[in-house]
Amino acid sequence: MKKQLLSALFVLFICGTFLSAQSTEEIVAAIQKEANENSQLEQLAHELMDVVGPRLVGTPQMKAANDWAVETYKKWGIEAKNEEWGKWRGWQRGITHIDMIEPRVVTLSGMQLAWSPGTSPKGITANLIALPTVSDSLAFVKWLPNVKGKFVMVSMEQPTGRPDYNWEEFATEESFEKMKKDIQVKEDAWRQNFRNMGYTSRNINEALEKAGAIGIVQSRWSNGFGANKIFSAGTKKIPAVDISLEDYGMLYRLLEHGKNPKIKVVAESKELGTVSTFNTIATIPGKELPNEYIILSAHFDSWDGATGATDNGTGTITMLEAARILKKVYPNPKRTIIVGHWGSEEQGLNGSRAFVEDHPDIVEGLQALFNQDNGTGRVVNISGQGFLHAYDYVGKWLEAVPKDITQHIETNFPGNPGGGGSDYASFVAAGAPGFSLSSLSWSYWNYTWHTNLDTYDKIVFDDVRNNAILTAILAYMASEDPNKTSREKAVLGINPRTGEQRTWPEPRSPERNGGQN
Repeated sequence: MKKQLLSALFVLFICGTFLSAQSTEEIVAAIQKEANENSQLEQLAHELMDVVGPRLVGTPQMKAANDWAVETYKKWGIEAKNEEWGKWRGWQRGITHIDMIEPRVVTLSGMQLAWSPGTSPKGITANLIALPTVSDSLAFVKWLPNVKGKFVMVSMEQPTGRPDYNWEEFATEESFEKMKKDIQVKEDAWRQNFRNMGYTSRNINEALEKAGAIGIVQSRWSNGFGANKIFSAGTKKIPAVDISLEDYGMLYRLLEHGKNPKIKVVAESKELGTVSTFNTIATIPGKELPNEYIILSAHFDSWDGATGATDNGTGTITMLEAARILKKVYPNPKRTIIVGHWGSEEQGLNGSRAFVEDHPDIVEGLQALFNQDNGTGRVVNISGQGFLHAYDYVGKWLEAVPKDITQHIETNFPGNPGGGGSDYASFVAAGAPGFSLSSLSWSYWNYTWHTNLDTYDKIVFDDVRNNAILTAILAYMASEDPNKTSREKAVLGINPRTGEQRTWPEPRSPERNGGQN
């Protein structure tokens, strides 16, 4: 009898092991099938980028995005809520229209910067003035009264609007080298002049506003055809606009040649006071270990030069799609799966830092966090973020991922914890295993990162689909892993740039009431 019982238990064990292996293969196959045959990525991208639009913290569009995500999750049967983490300056973008009216009439390509004070619907018409070349700060102070009643041009005129790769393809070697040297000389002189003035690009606008300027005109070229970085205005009462390299250069040359250009700027926007701001949190409860967690992580906010498609619309729809797939094919996870759509990452990881500060229990129970935030490309690198035994578990989880996805991925274990580049860093600084799913560039830094060109058409859906499959499988494997992940930290090596020992990042508190004038 005893022998029969042992034999039966052995058979059950073998069958259970076989069924478990079968189950993993079946789940992975089901994830792939759902992702490839019933993808919602294009629809999600349309709703988020085309309908909701940019998601600057403190704007109605950001709140609309939060509400849209909650409703989207509810349609899929996933619990979701908006969780307030702080307050911010409320602001709503309006129409921007910029025209040169002298010496000829032409509509210019440009837009007001984030949190720019608005104009009346009639706009402001005035002449332009450029920053002077000065020997010291006293000379600059003496010059400052000249800005009264004028738009001040605060950016360097670029010698070329062609990116380097275009020069490399078509220019002679001598011509390209000459252009690079000319640009370097000009940039060095520009930086030195700012030091002479006693200001930086971050605080010059405020000084010009105090001196009586009527508005600020800049052109922050992003080294790509038609691409400009769009950040914040840095003024309290006067409008600040960014103008395309092509049009800014024309204005600068007209001014330089004594043609006295005049522009009209209509920059309608509304101040909305102090508003609440949120993280959107979705949850698929764990059935066996509900107090242990996997977090799918992506920041929800964007700058608003365009619609934030690759920063971080693609990371957002990756996590939405992964959660949708998991709910359908793996509805009863072993551990709780949370999706964190963080607010105000762009101003310093504020939403995720607040979550870490507010939910120490979740941080304590974190099995793994997977974050995606650097463009539309397929994931090509995963680092252990300095956790000594990360290879033991992340490497094992990756074995379940199809080879057509993992063949593109390089791993770096244990790696370094890294700085505060994205929201995984909020968790790593708290000692919890957070990992960045780092993507192929697709010219991200020059063309879409914080630019006026970060739009739906730049999304590469085949790559994003691969990322959703990868994320869903990693989440499934992390959930099913019989072991809790180790948090033992590696001893960090020497930083080759400084020659000093690398150190682990310290947790930082979020700015919960930012953006106020």
